[in-house]
Amino acid sequence: MSTSLIILAAGKGTRMNSELPKVLHPIAGDPMLVHAMAAGAMLEPVHTVVVAGHGAAEVTAAAHAYDETARVVVQSEQLGTAHAVAQARDALADFNGTAIVLYGDTPFVSPDTLEQMMEAGKTADVVVLGFEAADPGRYGRLVVEGASLERIIEYKDATEDERAITLCNSGVIACNAALLFDLIDAVGNQNAAGEYYLTDIIGLARARGLTAAAVTCDEAETLGVNSRAQLAQAEAAFQSRARAILMEDGVTLQAPDTVYLARDTVIGRDAVIEPNVVFGPGVTVESGAHIRAFSHLEGCHVSQGAIVGPYARLRPGTELEENARVGNFVEVKNAVIAEGAKVNHLSYIGDAFVGAGANIGAGTITCNYDGVMKHHTHIGARAFIGSNTMLVAPVHIGDGAMTGSGSVITSDVEPDALALARAPQVEKPGMARKLFEMLKAKKAKQQRGS
Repeated sequence: MSTSLIILAAGKGTRMNSELPKVLHPIAGDPMLVHAMAAGAMLEPVHTVVVAGHGAAEVTAAAHAYDETARVVVQSEQLGTAHAVAQARDALADFNGTAIVLYGDTPFVSPDTLEQMMEAGKTADVVVLGFEAADPGRYGRLVVEGASLERIIEYKDATEDERAITLCNSGVIACNAALLFDLIDAVGNQNAAGEYYLTDIIGLARARGLTAAAVTCDEAETLGVNSRAQLAQAEAAFQSRARAILMEDGVTLQAPDTVYLARDTVIGRDAVIEPNVVFGPGVTVESGAHIRAFSHLEGCHVSQGAIVGPYARLRPGTELEENARVGNFVEVKNAVIAEGAKVNHLSYIGDAFVGAGANIGAGTITCNYDGVMKHHTHIGARAFIGSNTMLVAPVHIGDGAMTGSGSVITSDVEPDALALARAPQVEKPGMARKLFEMLKAKKAKQQRGS
């Protein structure tokens, strides 16, 4: 059964009090919009149509960053959800299949729930996602008779008896695309808000003798985000669920509540994550790796047996091969640390390759930027880089080579060679005592003058 997605993302989000469009506020490192797109992507949709409005250019950029094939259409005037969905008509003109309407500010609807809706669509013309609300509040209510969904009534237009219903509308709908747009054409705006409600298509479908059904999910999946407080609530909900899944899958989180994960974080079984570790987008940690406390990782890959931290930062493009070690106060960016290599203390390794078994001394820096361009540093296998070495890229250190501590290396070093690049030490007997006496006398004179 072919599927296309229509994701509504036009709202400004006034309650967010932000210049950023509401759907672009991040949860677990990615915009809410991307969470919705990712859930729908599990259905392998033929088309993904994002309906933008406020901040359309920014919304378009975010949508294409996740899926460059997504179509973005603009709802220039926000007249209600039915009007928003109608903007996708031309984009789906040649599509013959089921359209699922999702919301960019409702990021947690699961792929399993969407699969259930698709299954229900085999026997019902229109399928609506509902949930039993602990506090129904101002949600629209689903009016069900037996197995049939009769209509959806908005809170503003509901009677007291209808407001007593606890089965609420999430807004997510699945329907044959051609039928969906045909029903939308019949939607009016004779209601308390004067808007064109997508929910009205249920009553219209029933009036035509068509069938409608409700699929239910956990209320947590339908969490909508309309304020900063709700954004924080959504972040906490995501983190709690993601941590629980990792622990069920065999990952050790020593202090789960202090570990922050991204939407796409992948961590293998028997990995150990110490307290206060933050994962940005694009991180894969393989089985048996050990991430020590207060480390920050993004856009990197950590292989089996590797150890990171404490207090380490792995930036995008970092690749740690098996049993590599990156220690405290080390930053690595766009670099490969090969098998068994060690960068243990107070170093910056950027735009570089560190060969297998190499040892990088404390305070080493790859000087990769000349003010205009970045340059590459190659450190060969089993090389020993002395503490406080500056490697001025582009430079190639051969296999088994060594640099003396405090060296500034500006030229290539042959394999197995020792490179020294520092001024010779000069010792002047008694000069330290004389210098201190001069300085103390100068200070005393200044104090008398003041």
